[in-house]
Amino acid sequence: MNWRHLNRTIHRDLGYLCCGLTLIYVISGVAVNHVDRWNPSYRLTRIESNIGSLTGITQEKLVPEIMQRVGENRQLKNVFSSAPGEMTVFVEGNTIVVNLLSGNTVQERYLPRSFLYEVNFLHLNHPKKLWTWFADLYAIGLGLLAITGLFVLQGRQGIKGRGAVLVAVGLSVPLFFLWLYL
Repeated sequence: MNWRHLNRTIHRDLGYLCCGLTLIYVISGVAVNHVDRWNPSYRLTRIESNIGSLTGITQEKLVPEIMQRVGENRQLKNVFSSAPGEMTVFVEGNTIVVNLLSGNTVQERYLPRSFLYEVNFLHLNHPKKLWTWFADLYAIGLGLLAITGLFVLQGRQGIKGRGAVLVAVGLSVPLFFLWLYL
């Protein structure tokens, strides 16, 4: 087996191995690139309701009563009086604003976006631990895929011809943006 055949075999098999994870990184990467316009992992849901007047309830029972009436059982983070007769309750993934007299309530809940939450979780390396090593192996695999790809074709279509020009363009684009923004 000559080195060109070995190179093509490595390139092909690495390409197959990296394909699924590459697609996940593509989807997550495009979503995360636009984080200034939207939250790619969570969607905000606004819920308006009336839970009834809360006057006459003692201060220490007020927050548990609000949480019980809105059906919230996640961990309490903080509470404060946002205005006279109004209370804001911060719960993991939810902000609850209650008018204590009228019982009018506005909740802003952050709910995970299906599929995007999971792929962003992996792409942004939130799991850490073993996933970090796997992601490092994947990055090395992509590097090998790029290097072996340089030598798949020969002659004018390969690295000695058109390939060299395309590699130079591929390297110059990020360098241009670094120069432009830094």
